Amino acid sequence: MGGGHDEREQTLNQLLVEMDGFESNEGVILIAATNRIDVLDPALLRPGRFDRRVMVGPPDVRGRLGILKVHTKKTPLEDNVDLEVIAKGTPGFTGADLANLVNEAALNAARLNKKKLGNDDFEQAKDKVLMGPERKSLVISDKEKLMTAYHEAGHTLVGMNLPYTDPIHKVSIMPRGGALGVTQTLPQEDMLSLTNDRAENFISFLMGGRCAEEIVYNQMTSGASNDIERSTSLARSMVCKWGMSEKMGPINYNKSGMSIYTGGGDNTDYSEKTAQEIDEEINRIVEKNYKIALNILKSNRDALDRLAHALVTWETVDFQQVKDVIAGIDIGVPLKPVKKSDDETKESSSGGMNPVLA
Repeated sequence: MGGGHDEREQTLNQLLVEMDGFESNEGVILIAATNRIDVLDPALLRPGRFDRRVMVGPPDVRGRLGILKVHTKKTPLEDNVDLEVIAKGTPGFTGADLANLVNEAALNAARLNKKKLGNDDFEQAKDKVLMGPERKSLVISDKEKLMTAYHEAGHTLVGMNLPYTDPIHKVSIMPRGGALGVTQTLPQEDMLSLTNDRAENFISFLMGGRCAEEIVYNQMTSGASNDIERSTSLARSMVCKWGMSEKMGPINYNKSGMSIYTGGGDNTDYSEKTAQEIDEEINRIVEKNYKIALNILKSNRDALDRLAHALVTWETVDFQQVKDVIAGIDIGVPLKPVKKSDDETKESSSGGMNPVLA
């Protein structure tokens, strides 16, 4: 991997030649930027070369407000638009994301022949930036739509019953990007660190969709592939990087050595026995939080049915509507049991799954 005499080596040599050609009294300052500092050769980073490093992360709420003011300077806004509220509702957004947000809001207003941008335009733009564009042309069967509704309802219910998850902002079964449905959460403030309780709750939240499928349909689908990937990655970071495992202790088990992009290879500083223990601990964390999600949904099966039905009917529900549905408040959507298939009829008559709603 990496090898020699490739483009990276030529670029490195050219940089070193140019930098070493400057005299110390010429008053020339060389500035460079990269988002892959791990692939830089140590020769570039020694004192006298790129020896001062400035880490630039996503802007905080004050930075986002300033960026929004810049991008909306020549954009007509309605009187009720509060940029500070928009800045607070976009944690983690970079400057490019915020510029895209304003552009999408302007495009949405233009489609509706509006003279000024309103709050609803920014809300539509935020959904598009966070969740991707709606794929309205995608034809989905009623069975697939109901299954997606239960999946997203599972995420939502688990998230609302755990103390360290971000508040639910919106739930949708409208296909966006590569997903058939989305459960959108928005943190109340910028998160600078992650506790082990919050990490484990997030794994339970991710597993909510798969658990709902298991409870309602007693089978698994490929729709949870991204949830499984993210939960496994988070559990691995807890064990190997952040020292959040009691069994493995506060030790960094990340693979060491130079990056494979610079010819370092794939090195580890621990034995095969330790590697097996790491795999077992990752499996334990994921399984533990899977069972937590499963128990929450089994205890709230009626709310799961109501929320899935509301999603099939409305396709998109906000946080207040979710709370009303879970609480059993009449939201103007009559609950009608769907006609059950032969398999569901057998399971219901034998004391198995409850009838599903659509």
